[in-house]
Amino acid sequence: MSVFMDAMLKRRSMYNITKDSPVPDEELAQMIQDLVKNLPTALNMQNTCAVLLLKDAHQKLWGIVFDTLKPNLKPERVEKTRAKIDSFAAGHGTVLFFNDEAMMQQVMEENPRWADNMPPWALQHNGMLQVSVWAALEERGLGASLQHYNPVIDDTVKATWGLPAHWKLLAQMPFGT
Repeated sequence: MSVFMDAMLKRRSMYNITKDSPVPDEELAQMIQDLVKNLPTALNMQNTCAVLLLKDAHQKLWGIVFDTLKPNLKPERVEKTRAKIDSFAAGHGTVLFFNDEAMMQQVMEENPRWADNMPPWALQHNGMLQVSVWAALEERGLGASLQHYNPVIDDTVKATWGLPAHWKLLAQMPFGT
């Protein structure tokens, strides 16, 4: 069996992750950058963006998630939600996955014949990136899960890390050993 197939078949949602990583942070960043750059996109749209959060930034993200959710939680759900969010914060890092809506709009305007297809094609590409990153993390000995606390955290995340307003947050992937 190929390394790729092995990683795809072993990839599972892992929730009991730790801060440890057998992979240097620079290698993780390069891996994600290479996947973003080299996965195919419809009409070479290049609309998918990823942000790697490590150390304090990773912790800050999960604090944002909890602080955003807490005011709307029933009192009996606060501790259970806190434990779940803490399990993600216990990891080594988080990958944020975005679609560049402005880039997609530009490609739609340049290619009106295909414009109606662009939104689903953009989501397909983002899904390819998510599963590719997940398999690559698995292959390197890291567990991950895919979370969706968007859109409730979107504005705070973009403001905190100075990200463009036209990026749409689609998923968060906490990872660790």
